[in-house]
Amino acid sequence: MRKKFVLLVTALGMSFSFGQKIKFDSKKTKDQFISEIMSQMTLEEKLGQLNFPTSNDFVTGSAQSTDVGKKIESSLVGGLFNIKGVDKIKEMQRIAIEKSRLGIPLLFGMDIIHGYETVFPIPLALSATFDINAIEKSARISAQEGTADGIQWTFSPMVDISRDPRWGRIAESAGEDPYLASRSGEAMIKGYQGKNLSLKNTMMATVKHFALYGASEAGRDYNHVDMSRWTMYNTYFPPYKAAVDAGVGSVMTSFNVVDGVPASGNKWLMTEVLRNQWGFKGLVVTDYTAINEMINHGIGDLQTVSAMSLNAGSDMDMVGEGFLTTTKKSLDEGKVKIEAIDQAVKRVLEAKYKLGLFEDPFRYTDSKRAKTEIFTKENRAEARNIAAGAMVLLKNDHQVLPLKKDTKIALVGPMADATDNMPGTWAIAARYNDAISLKKALSSKNIAYAHGANLVENKVDFDNATIFGKKPKWDERNADILIKEAIETVKNSDVIVAAVGESSEMSGESSSKTNLDISTTQKKLLQALYDTGKPVIVVLFTGRAMTIGEENEKATAILNTWFGGTEAGDAIADVLYGNVNPSGKLPVTFPRSVGQIPIYYAHYNTGRPISKDANDNCKFEKYRSNYLDQCNTPLYPFGYGLSYTTFSISDLKLNKTSVKQNESITATVNLKNTGNYDGAEVVQLYIKDVFGSTVRPVRELKGFQKIFLKKGESKQVTFTIEPEDLKFYNAELKFVSEPGDFEVYVGNSSNADLTSKFTLN
Repeated sequence: MRKKFVLLVTALGMSFSFGQKIKFDSKKTKDQFISEIMSQMTLEEKLGQLNFPTSNDFVTGSAQSTDVGKKIESSLVGGLFNIKGVDKIKEMQRIAIEKSRLGIPLLFGMDIIHGYETVFPIPLALSATFDINAIEKSARISAQEGTADGIQWTFSPMVDISRDPRWGRIAESAGEDPYLASRSGEAMIKGYQGKNLSLKNTMMATVKHFALYGASEAGRDYNHVDMSRWTMYNTYFPPYKAAVDAGVGSVMTSFNVVDGVPASGNKWLMTEVLRNQWGFKGLVVTDYTAINEMINHGIGDLQTVSAMSLNAGSDMDMVGEGFLTTTKKSLDEGKVKIEAIDQAVKRVLEAKYKLGLFEDPFRYTDSKRAKTEIFTKENRAEARNIAAGAMVLLKNDHQVLPLKKDTKIALVGPMADATDNMPGTWAIAARYNDAISLKKALSSKNIAYAHGANLVENKVDFDNATIFGKKPKWDERNADILIKEAIETVKNSDVIVAAVGESSEMSGESSSKTNLDISTTQKKLLQALYDTGKPVIVVLFTGRAMTIGEENEKATAILNTWFGGTEAGDAIADVLYGNVNPSGKLPVTFPRSVGQIPIYYAHYNTGRPISKDANDNCKFEKYRSNYLDQCNTPLYPFGYGLSYTTFSISDLKLNKTSVKQNESITATVNLKNTGNYDGAEVVQLYIKDVFGSTVRPVRELKGFQKIFLKKGESKQVTFTIEPEDLKFYNAELKFVSEPGDFEVYVGNSSNADLTSKFTLN
């Protein structure tokens, strides 16, 4: 027996004996190295690799005595979730390397969604830049800072398509459009992962949430999702697939059901689509307790749903510990096979190998980096620039903006002095006290300040809207007194800047809303400000599209700032004073009312469409697809955004009017800055497939370029329309392009009207 065992070890080519600490061997291939590790692992150790708990907080030096520390010693942990601080991470890694039997290193992951300590605009705002280089740069800096503090794995980008702004997590998305979401996601993955995951300043990215999470019914978080596979493939799947094609290291499951089966236990989704159809070979991690939540879906007990999730293709169980505590019993009962366990373990170990953790488990725990590479002056300057580029100028009557340096400003509103709200939702590692509020940014200017109104009408609603602790100021005085005080403050001003909208946690996870208006108490303040006759500039803080028809009608100007991150206040001031010309565009349609939702530009025509005249002039037509009480059109369309200057887009030319299936086609336009300021314009190209075997959207975004021009300058802008841009999934879910006519539209929003045609043969 002994002889046979020795022969087996020899045949496997092991460089270490059973039970010894593993040692990295660069001469072995990844597969050889991992196979040798797995040959030494007990079942319990294998299941431990699939366990991804939260660390809870601990005092450095006490890690070993904590519950999670003891589990690490016992090889029952594969990685840790949302632990912050390089010294804490180093201590946990030391326990894994020195105290566990085999010394397998841990993965350390965190929700680095839009920045680490230097926080960039929320993801929806990043998409509003329509600037791929800026988006990539934000992720690059996030990776630099996160890895300097010990983090190797981020749970970003989120590419869920959302066409319902009632859903709070639209703030974390790229908005409503598959093309924009795909390009944004690719840029973030490139920024996080770089060209080599083993470098000490790159981290593994995670595309989420797979799949369809942004389509929750009624915009209510964690709710049911129901859609056809045709819609999945054509609208909701493309950004996930783009992320896989971009080489994303991991995929996170979603909370919702897909085809009636919870995503974390959906074998069709995670094996047939993700792995077999798309060729994904990386790590699948569940969302936070997603396996456990399958019990509430009515699928079965913890053992049942854990086995279902493992068999479906989940590799790592975030926080729930279902894999750890039930899988041995499922194996004994034949409900899972050892091959499924081994496959999951292999993927976890492969991720660690690619990150260089076997070669050097402490490569991400250099305390010198933590002191010199985080929250630097240079990083904050980039965050400021990117935040300014994300802001969308929605209205600017009488060119009230930009402000002159000597303008007397009355700064009013609950969001003016809300420092810890500036980073926005899901800014886990942010230095909230170091964020720049608008009041602080304008403190050196000629301003008078008044709170003016509370965020919402009553303290109960206020506490619900600020449940995560980031609370704007609450004033106990009567609302009328606050307004009166504000009116006194504005008397000597030339212009009023009203900082209103949402708090940072009124959007994000578990922040769904049925009413997207600015709160009643803020509206009362705004009306009092309008009544003064002075120009009112609404500075809108929001993580979603809002219904601001009244504000659009009455305000002199509206600047949508989203939540701009650490440097938000200074970035807003840069735009208000014209140091930066606003160039952001809406990545999501702004409805006139909640009753229009879902509303998005790439809709399908009906058999009874409203006439163009009625649509453009908001006229009702009987027996046509429209509302009795509301226009079909949005308040602001997708891709919309003004500038302090003006641009003309003209002379659209196609290099061909007839193309074959495998041929590309180029479209050129002339862009000219016709105004009085230097600035950037986002030129957008849309395509309409005129006739198809299935219905096709009225138009689809297929290209965009952000072009900076000095006043009076012009430039030819060229787009290449590739064969892939003309393809879609037909009724049989085959990805095809069909012969026929195509219309091309170029402009500065989804209402682009510069058009030409070509034929696909």
